[in-house]
Amino acid sequence: MDGGAIAQFLPLILIFAIMYFLLIRPQQKKMKEHQAMVEALRRGDQVVTQGGLIGKVSKVKEDGEIEVEIADGVKVRVVKSTIAQVLNKTEPAS
Repeated sequence: MDGGAIAQFLPLILIFAIMYFLLIRPQQKKMKEHQAMVEALRRGDQVVTQGGLIGKVSKVKEDGEIEVEIADGVKVRVVKSTIAQVLNKTEPAS
């Protein structure tokens, strides 16, 4: 390869590097943070689902689901990965 061929690919390489640092890397970091938040869910946490439901976690199941109480006596099964935000964390039992 001569210098002219490298000069042609340099802008393409720079564009890819910029896209990686501005788009791909922050998205991967956000996904890791969300995964850590979902794994840290425990009974009593107040959560918001991606559908906009606000409720309290009443049971954490092992198969990727949690049970969320959205009103007195009204419990729904929710897939863990659809939890958008944890509003109030409960203190771990001592």
